[in-house]
Amino acid sequence: MTVDAFLAWAEGQPGRHELIDGEVVAMSPERVGHARVKFRVQTALSRAIADAGLPCEMLPDGMTVRVDARTAFEPDALVRCGEPPSDNAVEVETPVVVVEVLSPSTVSVDLSAKLDGYFRLPSVAHYLVVDPRRRTVIHHRRGEGDLIETRIASSGELRLDPPGLTLPVLAFFDA
Repeated sequence: MTVDAFLAWAEGQPGRHELIDGEVVAMSPERVGHARVKFRVQTALSRAIADAGLPCEMLPDGMTVRVDARTAFEPDALVRCGEPPSDNAVEVETPVVVVEVLSPSTVSVDLSAKLDGYFRLPSVAHYLVVDPRRRTVIHHRRGEGDLIETRIASSGELRLDPPGLTLPVLAFFDA
């Protein structure tokens, strides 16, 4: 299945889905702990954007990121900058930051296929993988050429440049 066919199909379907190499994958129901961390991540990103005064916005889960003609992911949060997409858009074409919160059912995809997929998009500068159980953030950052730099943080701050955000790691886990 192509992403275009998937998006047309998904609009009338209950639940959430992703498309991985042409195959529709249903997303599991969320646990409360996952939802809480995801909300904290979204809130921290929104605050950091406001504090920095950037022409960017955080968009929560529900937005589609097309990786190629047969793969589309739905991150738990993303940051995009520049002209806002239409209110009717379901896709975000140029995310700068994408975030996935780990859950038992998604850990293998989040750490492999999504890592590879998100960095195939030239706009993606940062891929954050948030681990609620270990209270850590795996920060993958685009380096020079095809280099992806990785840092695992359990405290301190994350510097996401571009677009120019600074976030305390603990804001992802503490209310």
